[in-house]
Amino acid sequence: MTLPPEPRANPDLFGHDHAANALAEAAGAGRMHHAWLVTGPRGVGKATLAFRFARWLLAGRPPSPSPLYLPPGDATFRRVAASGHADLRSLAPNAGEKGVKLMIRVDEARQVPRFLSLTAAEGGWRIVVIEQIEAMNAEAQNALLKTLEEPPPRALLLLTSSAPDRLLPTIRSRCRRIDLFPLPAAEMDRLLGGWMPELEATQRATLATLSGGRPGRALELAEGDGLAMQTEVDAFLRGLPRPEPRALHLLADKLAAKRDGSALVTFFDLLRSALARDIREAGRGHDPAPYLAARPLADWAALWDTLGRLADETETLNLDRKQAVLSGLSRLASR
Repeated sequence: MTLPPEPRANPDLFGHDHAANALAEAAGAGRMHHAWLVTGPRGVGKATLAFRFARWLLAGRPPSPSPLYLPPGDATFRRVAASGHADLRSLAPNAGEKGVKLMIRVDEARQVPRFLSLTAAEGGWRIVVIEQIEAMNAEAQNALLKTLEEPPPRALLLLTSSAPDRLLPTIRSRCRRIDLFPLPAAEMDRLLGGWMPELEATQRATLATLSGGRPGRALELAEGDGLAMQTEVDAFLRGLPRPEPRALHLLADKLAAKRDGSALVTFFDLLRSALARDIREAGRGHDPAPYLAARPLADWAALWDTLGRLADETETLNLDRKQAVLSGLSRLASR
């Protein structure tokens, strides 16, 4: 497997030319807005686009063969990739210790206005990239409002969010929004073929489907044995409404074995995705999956939500993983 670089060091952007062109045109027309909100599902490429735009601006908007492109050998590219450019800061959620929610702290948010108010060290822009701004609580978001309302000259905020509805309305209203969308199947197959040439075409197609057209999510699944976990999900759903108890315990042991909890997280994420897909198809009048007959659709939707909370609480509070798996999966069995 050949992994792409992290967003700040990734020279490539796939499938989002509409967004890159819009940013380039705004900069070239002299009507640059001081704050941009880049939205889209997790793993679709939001942070990659934000850092690509920041690099291009800091390098003086050089002409390029593709929108916002800067070659990896460029000095500005290398400094941004190494977190060494004086006019660029970035914030991202930090989980900290067990039991601490993934978040961007208010003291970090308060550093943003101070940084942007300074004169650019190299005479150009001062830029802050905030990844997953929804990880800020209301107090932290409010710390940005003064800058959003009265931005300093040549200061730029680039915000990314997978859940923009969780932001304060005052934040959303002061940003220009750009939406990124999942990549089509052909583009995903090309990317996965370059990153994971060892996979068969059917495996790449499965990964593309499971990831929902999100390259970052496809890589997470590949690294986390997503294909094997999907096989376990399919086997469990086939066993409903009365899964065999011994099989449940074997599955729970397997998911609890990884000390970092990644197997449990991946399994529950894929299970919830399968439930959501089957509930949605049944709600549209298509032939329902056989296991859905055991309960009303509203009950299945509530169980989908319950599984999500259980997975979050298990990892956040460091609960017993095997017991969490048995508890969650037993709730899906027929009463």
